[in-house]
Amino acid sequence: MKKTAIVSCYFQPNYGSMLQALATQMALDRLNIENETICIDGLNREIRRAKALYFAKASLTSDILRAKAGRALAQVRVGMGKGDYSRNMKERLARFSEFKEKWFRVSERYSSMAELSKACADRYSAVLVGSDQLWLPANIAADYYTLGFVPDSVNTIAYATSFGQETLPRGSERAAMRFLPHIRHISVRERSGQKLVAKFTGRRVPVVADPTLLFDGREWMDVQQSAPLLEGNYIFCYFLGDNPPHRQFASRLAEATGCRIAALPHVDEYVRSDEDYADEALWSVGPDGFLNLIRNAQWVLTDSYHCSAFSMQYEKKFFTFRRFNRKTTQSTNSRLDTLFEQCGLADRLLTGEEAISDCINLEIDYADVHRRIDRLRQYSWDYLIRALEDSSQTDLL
Repeated sequence: MKKTAIVSCYFQPNYGSMLQALATQMALDRLNIENETICIDGLNREIRRAKALYFAKASLTSDILRAKAGRALAQVRVGMGKGDYSRNMKERLARFSEFKEKWFRVSERYSSMAELSKACADRYSAVLVGSDQLWLPANIAADYYTLGFVPDSVNTIAYATSFGQETLPRGSERAAMRFLPHIRHISVRERSGQKLVAKFTGRRVPVVADPTLLFDGREWMDVQQSAPLLEGNYIFCYFLGDNPPHRQFASRLAEATGCRIAALPHVDEYVRSDEDYADEALWSVGPDGFLNLIRNAQWVLTDSYHCSAFSMQYEKKFFTFRRFNRKTTQSTNSRLDTLFEQCGLADRLLTGEEAISDCINLEIDYADVHRRIDRLRQYSWDYLIRALEDSSQTDLL
């Protein structure tokens, strides 16, 4: 019997990316659908070449990409130094590698998109892409997460896939108009993505739960140790953006509560704001440890979608900050807006300028939050089952 293939960012050393990729595999396992994740190793050269070309062109007009490029250069300079940064990063990457090897079932190595396309016809009944920001403009340009390599005879599914931003540049729009109609079953993670699919295809597609939300906090215990990684009362900080006010808020909260600050610094790249604000800088932590640190924290402060989602799962006192402080076409704030709207927690979204006294006593009605997540979860499972059964017709609401 043919398998279902998963196209995901299982290889990316990012906590949210790896956990959502695992959740997608877990979902198919629960449905007793034989599956494997497509091995990226032999395809990386093609994908990286296309993305590099996109970034070279886009950085000329995008201030966000220019800023990221500047931080990347800073990361290189720090890594070339004689400090602990390079050794610490190697240790963290080793934890990611261990997690990947332990949990993911990957396919054989395909040497090219052409070889993968042939394998799809021979070995797979369906190819599922998802979730995370796999339809960002650079990924559209790479033409992997678009499923363009899948023959028309094979079922194609996009589960909770995200464009990552509310609008696309003109070239990405043209590409989206080409690839989206060829995906039989499309669901998205954000309202903004729903609008983009409607704009490009005329199809009204559902907004479903991120794969990590298909499972509750107890079910996520299977991939983490039960004992706390850190003892005592701590504020867990997980920031990806370079925003000093968010760290300053953490310091003020620590002073008000008496909790120490434990942080995962320099997550995706070197971030200057991560220097010297935390009492404990944590490095040797994989995705399993990430879950443990959230579950056992007194408070969680983050600008991350997935850290927010797991904070809800574990009923934490938490606040989430917008990574982008202004309206911009490259902003990824829309995913936070949708998640917090779905869960009725808009008051947990902050800028970092708020007074601690106004925030510290804000309560969360977790009974209501779980009711909302349960409804979304059931709706999402129903959608996924229908898509995998495949009526060979595109989805319409």
